[in-house]
Amino acid sequence: MGQIHKQTFVCLDCEATGLDPEKDRIIEIAVVKFTFDGAIESYESLVDPEMEIPETSIKIHHITQDMVQGKPKIQRLLPKIIEMIGSHIIIGHNINYDLELIKNEAKRYMIPCSFDKNKTIDTLRLARLYGDSPSNALEKLGVHFNVPQDAAHRAMNDVLVNIEVFKHLSKRYGSLEKVFQILSKPIMMKTMPLGKHKGRLFKDIPLQYLLWAANKDFDQDLLYSIRKEIADRNKGKRFEQQSSPFQNL
Repeated sequence: MGQIHKQTFVCLDCEATGLDPEKDRIIEIAVVKFTFDGAIESYESLVDPEMEIPETSIKIHHITQDMVQGKPKIQRLLPKIIEMIGSHIIIGHNINYDLELIKNEAKRYMIPCSFDKNKTIDTLRLARLYGDSPSNALEKLGVHFNVPQDAAHRAMNDVLVNIEVFKHLSKRYGSLEKVFQILSKPIMMKTMPLGKHKGRLFKDIPLQYLLWAANKDFDQDLLYSIRKEIADRNKGKRFEQQSSPFQNL
């Protein structure tokens, strides 16, 4: 697989009507094929989702119903996008969400589409390993690494920021083998990234909440971090548990 800077990658991002890849539809897609030397090919388009765009989603990406009116439907765009992706390594921030959106759209229109053999690199997980940015959100990582970015939360802007963030995050790893080796294992997170305890250290979150969260459909890193915290408390690893004379009362 070799050195990172010699490899060809594909970075992609989708904006959608919502957060459920099963039910929601793509309204914008951007794809860039690139090496560390620059872009090889890029493609972007607004998409007619054939459904109403909820106001909650419009507030995030600012793509309105009028903007997608008359734009191509996704079945017209998919063959081009699938061809661009080819067998390349796919880069993205929380990339599984975008790939699920694309796979579900392809399934809807019976367009052959399989990314099962493509290797993927999730820059959200790389950012968790990096650990030096106050936030792992793509926009905040861009600010952290001084990446120029548009204020709009749009697909191509996100892809271009994502590529530069990926370059920064991968600097410490000389080879792709190293990247895939570290990403093959769950990553221990420092703080809760969502919910009512968002931003709190796991050790400060009530046990009852952790036990509830441990059975939710979260990603592997978050579930690992929650379950590790529960296991540590059960073993009495926490200093306050070990030193408290009231522990067993």
